[in-house]
This record gives sequence, structure tokens and C-alpha cells, in this order.
Amino acid sequence: MSKEVVLSLGLTTIVGLSMGLGSILSFFIKETNKRFLAIALSFSAGIMIYVSFMAILPEGMELIESYFGEQGGHLVALAGFFGGMLITAIVEKLVHKFGGHYHGHDDHHHEHGHDHDQNGEHLSKLGIMSAVAIAIHNLPEGLAIFTAGLKDISVAVPIAAAVILHNIPLSIAISVPIYYSTGSKRKAFLYSLFVGLCQPFGAIIGYLILSRFFNDLVFGILFSIVAGIMIFVSLDELLPSSQRYEDHHISVYGAIAGMIVMALSMSIFHHHH
Repeated sequence: MSKEVVLSLGLTTIVGLSMGLGSILSFFIKETNKRFLAIALSFSAGIMIYVSFMAILPEGMELIESYFGEQGGHLVALAGFFGGMLITAIVEKLVHKFGGHYHGHDDHHHEHGHDHDQNGEHLSKLGIMSAVAIAIHNLPEGLAIFTAGLKDISVAVPIAAAVILHNIPLSIAISVPIYYSTGSKRKAFLYSLFVGLCQPFGAIIGYLILSRFFNDLVFGILFSIVAGIMIFVSLDELLPSSQRYEDHHISVYGAIAGMIVMALSMSIFHHHH
């Protein structure tokens, strides 16, 4: 195994383990602190949107251009980008279909003040569904960090930082409902950790399948797809979840703050080709 592989896998594993950290943090955050959650979710959305448009997609285009020229490179990259969105949309739909609706769409069942039990059930379903959805979206993310690291570790570090930042609120989204519905901190922690470990797992699987095809074109297409997935998750999951709390402006400010932080970190880490 080359040094790059070990470094990248290490980075991806650390990122995955941060889900466990988020879970532990969630036990200290009182349920009332929804504002923190709103800011954390939108902050990570801002990071993901910024990094997708400013770094990952352009990088993908650049890599593909060496194969298809400028115009062809653009088209292939954009096909990957919107394809990534489409894949995510389909996965989401399937998750909703088989897992009942999570994300509180079925609140109207509780209007008549049924006993707390049903609410608990709803909560645990929410936690498990979030876990499934997040696990699925962690696989390509792990692969993204890993492939970025193989290509250039300095690109991978800011992506990893962004993913860690959004892993923390994501793990809270898993832990809090599971903890409130089962009363078990251990269960909540283990769920989060397991989901986090999907990141290095995704990296290894992806690597085994793709390593014999690794070239700039494959990287470029992967980058484009990942950018699409990240934008979709931000718009579909992170921002709506963060806007569910009191003042929806908080979520906009959080997103902008995320973009500023990412812009700063990218200009610090920026490497010249």
C-alpha cells in the first residue's frame, strides 16, 4: 500500500470517527438548544455548497478537460454533477418509500394528543431513517475524501474538515432521536459510530472497485458526481432541517458563515497547479 493510500484512508477514518464525537456532544446539548443545531446544519450546508462549486466541480472539469477538451470536459462534468443529484434524489425517494416518512412529515398523526409513546416511536423511526440516509450518503463522501487525498492531500484536508463539521450535526440528527426514544445513550452512540464508519468503508469498497480504473477522467467524473450529491444534500436535507427552528434567518446566516469559513480555509490551503 502506498503512502498516499494510507494517508487518505487515515484521513477518511478520522472523519468517520467524528460521527462518534458528534454523538457524545449531543448528550451535552440540551434539547432546548435547537438554535445550535440550526446553525450547525446550515453552516455545514454553506461549506458543502461553497466547496462543491468553488473547488470540487471546477477540479472535476479540469481533470476531464484533458480528455475531452474544454467544451466536452464541461459537458461531461455537468452530466456527472446533475447525475449525482439525480442518484441522490432517487436514493432519497427509496429511503422515504421503504422507511415511512421521516423528517417529521407525519406529525399530523399526533395532533389529537396521543400518548407520548407514539411520539417516541416516531422519534426512533426518525433516528433510524436518518441513520440509513446518512449512511448511504457517507459512502460516496468517504470515497470523495479518499480519492481527493490520493490525488492531492491538500485538497482532501479542507474537504475532510467540511465533512467533519457536518458529520457532527448529522450524528446529532441520529443520536438525539434515538436517545430520546430509547433512553439509551449507548445505542445512540453506536448507531452514530456505525454510520460514521461507512465513510472509510465506502472509501475501501470504492477503491477496490475503481483502483484499476483510476485515472484523471475517473477522478474528474467522481468529483463532479460528489459535488452534485453535496449540493443536493445541502438543499434537500441540511437547509430545510435547519430552517425548522424559530427564526429561519439563522439558517441563512449560518450558511453564509460556512461559506466564509470555507473561502478563508481554501485560500490558506490553496495550492497552485
